[in-house]
Amino acid sequence: MKKFALVLGASGEIGRAICQSLAEDGWSIYVHYSQNKNAAQSLCDSLTTSFPAQEFMLVQGDFSTIKGAEMVAAQIFNVQAIVFANGQAHYSLLEDTSVEDMEALWRVHVQNPMRLTALLSKKLRQHDVSYVLFIGSIWGEAGSAGEALYATVKGAQHAFVKSYAKEAALSQIRVNAIAPGFINTSMNSHLSQVELDYILEDIPLGTIGQTTDVAEMVRFYLSGKADYVTGQIIRLNGGWYI
Repeated sequence: MKKFALVLGASGEIGRAICQSLAEDGWSIYVHYSQNKNAAQSLCDSLTTSFPAQEFMLVQGDFSTIKGAEMVAAQIFNVQAIVFANGQAHYSLLEDTSVEDMEALWRVHVQNPMRLTALLSKKLRQHDVSYVLFIGSIWGEAGSAGEALYATVKGAQHAFVKSYAKEAALSQIRVNAIAPGFINTSMNSHLSQVELDYILEDIPLGTIGQTTDVAEMVRFYLSGKADYVTGQIIRLNGGWYI
């Protein structure tokens, strides 16, 4: 029987890497995108070619809108795992952050993910074991000047993971989060070499994380080899924050 995972934000760099790893482990995947349909379609086509025995389906939904979760849930039939790898960064001082910015990030990172989990919980309970996994952030634990809004919504994700893990445990739903530190994606392309060197000085392992590092941790969580783990925020940051 095929096992289906919904990967939110599959058109992004981390999302694509996650889809590749899960496909290699035999998962059929709902490939979610918000705006970048071309990237999502290209990923679907590539995965279908590489793994013809599995299914890869496009799912669209804009989580910045109040009905984003309903848009996605209506396109899902059978699902055993939900991976929230979608989101958006926000760089500004708190005094320069508008109410509209606050509402948008809250919907993208917290409100719609919680609502989607609620809408799909009945489908998750149909399996002996199922998974809800968030890609959180180091800033959700450590905080970050200039990213107070982003750090706040990521912290809210972490709090939801800890609470919902207790609520969903009797239904055999494992709920966890991975909190990456500095990952090599285009989101960090604005940094100069001087700024990058400064960050690397603070990372004990002295290297930048790759999207595959996140993807392989996701693969482990959904492999069945970590099924006694729930309600945890796993730090994937090279020792940057311990």
